[in-house]
Amino acid sequence: MEKKLKHLEFIQSVISRMNQNSFLVKGWAVTLVSALFALAADKADQTFVLVTYIPVPVFWFLDGFYLSREKLFRALYDHVAKLPLEEIDFSMKTKSFESKENNIAPVMFTQTIWPLYALLILVPLLVMFVFPYCKHAG
Repeated sequence: MEKKLKHLEFIQSVISRMNQNSFLVKGWAVTLVSALFALAADKADQTFVLVTYIPVPVFWFLDGFYLSREKLFRALYDHVAKLPLEEIDFSMKTKSFESKENNIAPVMFTQTIWPLYALLILVPLLVMFVFPYCKHAG
């Protein structure tokens, strides 16, 4: 039984690491977009707003990658939890659990990911095209 618990602990540590990486990517994305907005406002240059469109898709992809890997390891965890003790081999291979649902592209559009990145794409558009006209209207 101890062998099984140890294997499950290994898998759980990977799941936790993937979750932490996903959280960090979201934080970096928001921080970077905020910093670029601050530079754009300080320098009165919309080029900085345009620059946000380079890192946001990269962060979105990374977030999807980490969440898809987390889903694979969750499937491995469920599999190992059901294994008889004599079949525990400490394998960390997730290849057999790959499916369309846990590929990067579909995961990028899950409810836990897409709203944040859609907002990080929408806000720069508003800043560039709506708010400049609001300044001149008053």
